[in-house]
Amino acid sequence: MTYLHNIGAYFLMIVEMFRKPTKWSVMKQLILKDIDDLIIGSLGIVAFIAFFVGGVVTIQTALNIDNPLIPKYLVGFATRQSIILEFAPTFISIVMAGKVGSFITSSIGTMRVTEQIDALEVMGINSLNYLVFPKFISLMLYPFVISIAMFLGILGGMAACVYGGFSSLDDYIVGIQMDFIPFHITYAFIKTFAFAFILATIPSFHGYYMKGGALEVGKASTTAFVWTSVVIILLNYLLTQMLLSA
Repeated sequence: MTYLHNIGAYFLMIVEMFRKPTKWSVMKQLILKDIDDLIIGSLGIVAFIAFFVGGVVTIQTALNIDNPLIPKYLVGFATRQSIILEFAPTFISIVMAGKVGSFITSSIGTMRVTEQIDALEVMGINSLNYLVFPKFISLMLYPFVISIAMFLGILGGMAACVYGGFSSLDDYIVGIQMDFIPFHITYAFIKTFAFAFILATIPSFHGYYMKGGALEVGKASTTAFVWTSVVIILLNYLLTQMLLSA
């Protein structure tokens, strides 16, 4: 019953988040701060992971295509498909669940522990709109992060392929361009928007409704990361089934 109660409370929180909006002059500052914390602050780790994992994907693909009858350009093709379809939207979102999700849960949870949320309610402010809505809006820029991850993943693959001597630059570029389906980009960004919503709301839920003291803030952050990751994986399966198998 606890799971059903939490699911119901989560959807009620989402509805409440859009009610009684905070003044735009205040909300604008909150959104800009969250963009800086959640989006710009994540670019470094995303760029680092994307570049080197793209290189690893290319090396592993090249080492497994050792048949001389298989053309070398398939290395670029396989790298592009892996990064655009799965690595950039899903793997990066799991990483962001740890970085961004923990930050959101701990920041809101600390406000709950120090009774700052109660103070907002006393002042007649819709605390859910004040705290969660700016994070939701700022994470709507999350596809920008994923597009950078796609680019750097393919670039890292190209660097590993050429400097590792697995194939030529021309073959890699031919592979990237071969049989490109534009809908795959659309599919990746649909997933990204869905994951952005999850990244904004589930960690906020665990931070907002936590009980206890400073120790419980850490536990809530861990729980939020686990459930955010689980929902992202399940949603990834459902969206892939709906969008690609039609």
